[in-house]
Amino acid sequence: MSGDSTASSTIPNGQVDLLDFIDWSSVECLNQSSTHSFPNALKQGYREDDGLHLESDADEQFLLYIPFTQVIKLNSIVIVGPEDEGPKTVKLFSNKEHMGFSNVNDFPPSDVAALSLENLKGKPVLLKYVKFQNVRSLTIFVEDNQTGSELTKVQKILLYGSTVETTDMKGLKKIEDH
Repeated sequence: MSGDSTASSTIPNGQVDLLDFIDWSSVECLNQSSTHSFPNALKQGYREDDGLHLESDADEQFLLYIPFTQVIKLNSIVIVGPEDEGPKTVKLFSNKEHMGFSNVNDFPPSDVAALSLENLKGKPVLLKYVKFQNVRSLTIFVEDNQTGSELTKVQKILLYGSTVETTDMKGLKKIEDH
C-alpha cells in the first residue's frame, strides 16, 4: 500500500478513480488465463497486490470490455505491468459493444496508446479527451507487448475521469409513458 502515495498524486485535477462505476457483472475479458483473470488487475485490493496479475492465454493479445453503471468522461488510464511482458500497443474503444478478435480491426479505435516503461511503472496515459466524453463502456484491446513474448501480463489497470451528471432520459420517458 505504501507505494500508492506516488500514484495518487498523479491523478489529474478533478478526476476520480472510476472503479466504483464499473458494472462488474458485465465485465468480459477475451483470451485471459483462467488462473490469472481480469479482477487481479482491475478490482480494489487485488490490483494493489503485486503477486496478482492479469495474463493473456493463447497468445499475447487480450480484449477487455468494461461497462459502466453510469455515463463517464474518461481522462486517462494507467496500465502497470512488467517491462518485458507488459503491454505495448493498446487500442481503446468507446461504446463498442460485443467486439471480438475477429472484428476488432474493423473499427477505428477512439485512441491508441504506445506504452513506455514509465507508463508500465504507473505514469498515466492522457487520452484524447474529446473522444471519451460520453462513455458507457470501454473496450481495451492489448495488441502486443514490449518484447514480443508469448504472454502479456498486467498488474494494475486504473481508469481516471469523472461522471457525467445528466438526467436519465430513459427513466423520465418511462414515467411519462404510464
